[in-house]
Amino acid sequence: MRRIAIILAAVAIVMCCMAGTGMAKDKYIVATDTNFKPFSFKNAQGVYTGFDVEFWDAIAKEMKLDYKLQPMDFNGIIPGLQSGQVDAAVAGMSVKSKREEVIDFAFPYYKAGLVIMVKADNKDIMSIEDFPGKIVATKQGTSTVDFLKEAGMTPKLKELKKFPNISDAFMELAAGGCDAVFFDLPPLADYANNTGKGKVILRDPLYMGHYYGIATPAGSKLRDTISIGILRLMENGTYAKIYRKWFFTDPK
Repeated sequence: MRRIAIILAAVAIVMCCMAGTGMAKDKYIVATDTNFKPFSFKNAQGVYTGFDVEFWDAIAKEMKLDYKLQPMDFNGIIPGLQSGQVDAAVAGMSVKSKREEVIDFAFPYYKAGLVIMVKADNKDIMSIEDFPGKIVATKQGTSTVDFLKEAGMTPKLKELKKFPNISDAFMELAAGGCDAVFFDLPPLADYANNTGKGKVILRDPLYMGHYYGIATPAGSKLRDTISIGILRLMENGTYAKIYRKWFFTDPK
């Protein structure tokens, strides 16, 4: 908590220096990938919900930001930020140096990592060392694709199937079209504990621990406003409350 308070104070100083620079807008356009349960998805009532959606709404209320949530395909989010079509994006987006060359990230809000999911009766795949010669499914344009490439695993695979939505990879596994799904832990854990319960299993370990961040266009002063909102919610307990609601555990 003391660390958060120190960071919050530092960001507040920066914000004071920026006062009067014309940062505010009447309504911000905030992009999200609504096929990323439990972070962002449409429920049975047709309402967008999830950890990202609820946490962003809390930030907006805390910082008095009026906004419109804009569902977008994940691959279109960074171009949308670069072109100025959207003002921010909360989409389970990993903070990566390559992305920080073209966009900015507010204070990281979630620690994630990659995990393997296979059918419950699978005995062949226990780790990525067992991937050579196998068909692996994931979501296109994500950190998983980069991780497999950097690990030298991509050319060893029989095939890497990249889908626009991770739910498509789940269906591919269920249909026998791939041997494993490799992606971020939260949506895989959600699937394994709900729709795929008893049908799939997750394998240890967790690969490539990384953080999610709310993205803004490069140089946008909105980044610091969002950072203050995140830190305030972490400090006053709101973040932990929302986290427990969606992940059934205390924040990591």
